[in-house]
Amino acid sequence: AAIVGMLAGYIASIVESIGDYYACARLSGAPIPDKKTINRGITFEGIGCFIAGIFGTGNGTTSYSENIGAIGLTRVGSRRVVQAGAVIMILLGTVSKFGALFTTIPQPIVGGMYCAMFGMIAAVGLSNLQFVDLNSPRNLFILGFAFFMGLSVPEYFGQHPMQFNPIWLANIINTLGSTGMAVGAFSALILDNTIPGTVEERGLNAWGNH
Repeated sequence: AAIVGMLAGYIASIVESIGDYYACARLSGAPIPDKKTINRGITFEGIGCFIAGIFGTGNGTTSYSENIGAIGLTRVGSRRVVQAGAVIMILLGTVSKFGALFTTIPQPIVGGMYCAMFGMIAAVGLSNLQFVDLNSPRNLFILGFAFFMGLSVPEYFGQHPMQFNPIWLANIINTLGSTGMAVGAFSALILDNTIPGTVEERGLNAWGNH
């Protein structure tokens, strides 16, 4: 049951990571990732999670949305900068004094940084809607329904988690249902592929040109 529960968490993380890839490409000025690029990214995230499990870290290794917000604020998307920053963080992690120094940062400052970064991430996600026809009742319904489900369903699962047998199935449903991004993404995905709409209306031509 624990393995299946973790698997459900990783499924939700995959949905989040795919959105992170597109947002990172938009902010860094890189081409929109194709299917092969996304598959490679998810594959290496899976390898990272596997290695993390071997070392018993207790957490997976996936893309971090806050870092994408940092790219938007600093306007620096070079991989060399990220690699150098990773080396510096690893070295600082071996010295406990630096960790103690970071804990002295006031919470309001940390909260302000998160507000700026999450705001940037949300804005980049919304900017992708420029490729679809926002005057179409079809698209407006899909967007509104997906947003509402992404906000309301996790609240319901937080107050009324499902409890039934088999437990592993309940864990999967609770994990996915409590993740707003997964609920919204699945809702939009299902509706966009079941409700009839033209290629121009769905914005597929614009994505193909990019």
